[in-house]
Amino acid sequence: MKLRAVKGTFDILPEDQRLRRHVLSTAERVLEHAGVLELTPPIFEHTEVFTKSVGASSDLVVQHEMYTFTDRGERSLTLRPEFTAGVLRAYIENGLIVWPTPVKLWSYGPIFRAENPQRGRFRQFHQVNCEFLGLDTPLLDAEAIALLYTVLSACGLEGLTVRLGSVGDPEDAAAYNAYLRRELGARQSELSETSRERLRLNPMRVLDSKDAGDQAVIATLKRPLDFLNPDARAHFEGVQAFLTTWGIPFEVDDSIVRGLDYYRRTAFEIHAAGIGAQSALCGGGRYDGLVAALGGPETPGVGWAFGLERVLDALREAGVRAPEAARPALFLVPMDDEAVAEVAALAFRLRQNLTVLHAYAKRNLGKGFKEAERAGARFAGLRGARERERGVYALKDLATGEQLELPEGELAGFLHERLERPLASSL
Repeated sequence: MKLRAVKGTFDILPEDQRLRRHVLSTAERVLEHAGVLELTPPIFEHTEVFTKSVGASSDLVVQHEMYTFTDRGERSLTLRPEFTAGVLRAYIENGLIVWPTPVKLWSYGPIFRAENPQRGRFRQFHQVNCEFLGLDTPLLDAEAIALLYTVLSACGLEGLTVRLGSVGDPEDAAAYNAYLRRELGARQSELSETSRERLRLNPMRVLDSKDAGDQAVIATLKRPLDFLNPDARAHFEGVQAFLTTWGIPFEVDDSIVRGLDYYRRTAFEIHAAGIGAQSALCGGGRYDGLVAALGGPETPGVGWAFGLERVLDALREAGVRAPEAARPALFLVPMDDEAVAEVAALAFRLRQNLTVLHAYAKRNLGKGFKEAERAGARFAGLRGARERERGVYALKDLATGEQLELPEGELAGFLHERLERPLASSL
């Protein structure tokens, strides 16, 4: 049998890494400027961490989408299907609950879901995740949303819009779910099989359906915003006021319902124009009861996550390219067997501060220059019997054609000085 990657997984090849690093470094810069600290929980947790948090009606549980296994100690463990539960477990266990509020944490890493692979959906993918803990204020919701918007904009995405909704407090959600059970219960024959199951477990999740028949039924219903209590409505209006002041484009979308059961009040998604039918990039919301559900004190919180591969696809569709990699400063060419070890030793020393490559066997002049050009190097450095006798390296500037000889000890200084000049002034 030919060995291949497991279905639903993929290899990240060298040519894919630069755009990926661009997104991650941009996210890190934007978040650190806002005082968001990085926390990395383990890849697997006790299964209870997730079953207590994501909710019995979430697809992760209902559709058996979690990778769960029993270890040698007969413990049930699960590969993380999302970040929030593990981050909050770490927040409680490591005493971060006593830190000054708000505590702002971000994470990055692989996520595992045993779902049917299709375009844009994988069994292993990567998320950037952010949690803001300790304050029950619309200001924190707005800051979380604005930071996510800023990260995506700084990566190069244009035409972004926040779609903002609210599922209210638990009593609001209970009243709305009762309304849905009453209204949809009488129309179950018009619903898809998935929506009938959602109606049984968590009726609000029916609003998530993309089925055309379901959508026709949903269009006739009241929405969660119609059931908000005065405090939840004031919170929702406060989030809108901050986003308006900061110039973050948003629209109220009363169909926004997040896919995990722990959300309260604010729920949001960010959509991008010009990237096809699947314009939704990411989302998040408020989850004030989740820390307590995991064994901690009552702690308000709001968070978001984006799938890195989804954002990378959107960047490619929008024609965004990663910044060009720095070209090698020098490609060393050994002209005889003795020079092979010499250029390798020199490359090792120069790599403290420069990108230096070399050939691994002797080359003639023509082949050596071709390899240097193919590597994208600015300079080619030749070493053979003649150069050894004179104690120098013969250099050629591959951008200008200039040729010169330099002792080994002067190479680093020369390269730094020449690379810092605008190219035109090197002539």
